Amino acid sequence: MGQQEKVSTSLAGAVSEGISASLAPVDAELERRYPGDPGTRQPVHTVYVPGEAFAADTIRDWGDRALAALDEHAPDAASFAAVLGLADELAEPVYTRVRAKLEREPVEDLRVDFEDGYGGRTDADEDAHAARAARLIAEAYATGTAAPYMGIRMKCMEAPVRDRGIRTLDVFLSGLMEAGGLPDGLVLTLPKVTYAEQVTAMVRLLEEFEKARGLAPGRIGFEIQIETSQSILAADGTAAVARMIDAAEGRATGLHYGTFDYSACLGVSAAYQASDHPAADHAKAVMQVAAAGTGVRVSDGSTNVLPVGPTAKVHDAWRLHYGLTRRALARAYYQGWDMHPGHIPTRYAAVFAFYREGFAQAAARLAAYANRTGGDIADEPATAKALAGYLLRGLDCGALDTAEVTRLTGLTLAGLQVYAGPRRGDLTPSAK
Repeated sequence: MGQQEKVSTSLAGAVSEGISASLAPVDAELERRYPGDPGTRQPVHTVYVPGEAFAADTIRDWGDRALAALDEHAPDAASFAAVLGLADELAEPVYTRVRAKLEREPVEDLRVDFEDGYGGRTDADEDAHAARAARLIAEAYATGTAAPYMGIRMKCMEAPVRDRGIRTLDVFLSGLMEAGGLPDGLVLTLPKVTYAEQVTAMVRLLEEFEKARGLAPGRIGFEIQIETSQSILAADGTAAVARMIDAAEGRATGLHYGTFDYSACLGVSAAYQASDHPAADHAKAVMQVAAAGTGVRVSDGSTNVLPVGPTAKVHDAWRLHYGLTRRALARAYYQGWDMHPGHIPTRYAAVFAFYREGFAQAAARLAAYANRTGGDIADEPATAKALAGYLLRGLDCGALDTAEVTRLTGLTLAGLQVYAGPRRGDLTPSAK
């Protein structure tokens, strides 16, 4: 045994206690503002359906139309892989999983739209459509046919449409309560936010609804849609989106980038309005930094190039959508919007390829870290957390199976969650 080292100190215990006391407010503020990622499942996309068009069979209809598009324009793994440039070893696994996903769970997150996608309707029409949306969503959750996440996008808090948006939200939430209560997967979207005060107004609105219906305080959260330049950079030069997250008082669940409204706000011409435009990259980077550590997720926008028409045109649109989705995933934007059933085959193809391509390496690195066996990469605890989170995201969407992840990592699902952090209020993953 080696010589026992003599340990000497010079500071009295009161010094450490004093420093801790002085930093107690900072400790509390860090815990309040930056609780970390909630660890719950994040959908890979959000599908928007106009309020008047939403029906009981909407989700199944989107899945069937997506399958029909595959049957017509890429009827087998080889043809689909050729369109998207998938590696040979990924062609069959990705195609098989895409088809299975479209049959089992074609939509992960659905928003019944009462804003831009809704158009001009009478107040009576909007009341009826909001009530119908509540009834159909409640029935879908009761029968097991719902998407994991569902809700509405109301009108914004700007003066011309404020009262109408508030009423639509009230009708919708009241309808859910009358039908048995708010589902766990409920998501609300507040669009065109320009000032933090509009977020505060949404918080007060939800507080009043919770009081009126005897719900627990903070039960209802919402997403903030980033569609204006003012939501990124305030008049005083500060990042307005950071203020908005704080103004939500813990209710904000996501920041959703609005590709076309934001681009138009900056004067980008229609031909160049896209989620990979430099203006879009800047906005999403600010959103990402503002949201980091807060538990608020960031979602990319959409493409308006629809995969319709002859096969050559569909293939071009698929390649564009696939490339934009892969680009977003590499930048840690794990969610986006899909505007047409023809988009969801390439949404899932991009997501599944992203996770399957990196699966073996991520599993090996996490296993080496867990077993302290080393390797050619010196991973740290933060990277181990990212590796476990990557694998869990792959499991959630159906890109990976629990058995294969366990086989390569040596970790159970519970073991993965230890490295990724606790998963609070989780919904059942897509496939295991």
